[in-house]
Amino acid sequence: MMTFLSDTFLSFRREIGPTLRSWYYIVFGIIQPLLYLALFVPLLNNMPMGGDGNALQWFVPGMVVMLVLFTTVSCGWSLTEELMSGSFERLLSTPINRPAILVGRALKELAPLLVQAVILIVVALPFGLQLHVIPMLVGLLLLLGFGIGVAALSYALAIATKHDGSLFYLVSHSVALPLMLLGGVLLPMQMAPDWLYIASRFNPLAYLVEAERALFAGQMVSMTVGWGVLVSIGVGALGLATIKRATL
Repeated sequence: MMTFLSDTFLSFRREIGPTLRSWYYIVFGIIQPLLYLALFVPLLNNMPMGGDGNALQWFVPGMVVMLVLFTTVSCGWSLTEELMSGSFERLLSTPINRPAILVGRALKELAPLLVQAVILIVVALPFGLQLHVIPMLVGLLLLLGFGIGVAALSYALAIATKHDGSLFYLVSHSVALPLMLLGGVLLPMQMAPDWLYIASRFNPLAYLVEAERALFAGQMVSMTVGWGVLVSIGVGALGLATIKRATL
């Protein structure tokens, strides 16, 4: 375990350097969620959001989940370029733990996302978002576990598709978009027709989104949060198990 952790840190340190030098990607990455807040939230003000009816309190957690989902689903794209150039195979020839290589890369993708999530929360505070620090931090930890799992699955897909970047893009986005729509990120699934609501119950992302909304509302102990914890742990474990098999 200590070797795995130290190798994960080495991989993370190797990958985070170029990201820190290209800090403007982090800044531009927050623009789309801010546009959603400015242009979409006003449409929700007259809809039943549950709780205190604060549309912003309901919408911001969904935006944070969407940031994590689409960034981690797409992160395998960079790996396809390394596979085509042969640089990834050279890295695999070193004694570093193979799953740790990709877990470190996944953490590199998630670190800027956490910064973007904090920026999103800070921007929303003056407009009515209520701050519940401890539950929100728990929510970010759940997203960390979920994001590592999804990123690991994305890397496994990149390894499976090898030199076919178009196939990677087709498969990853064909999976991510239905997950987001059935997760209730943009609109409450309680307003959906019965068949669509039932379909959303088979979507693990829906339980994570609901848990994030409960945590952002200040709820720490509830069945909703419990389901979110299970999804975060389950997706994280599935991703790590898959990437371990893919790199053997």
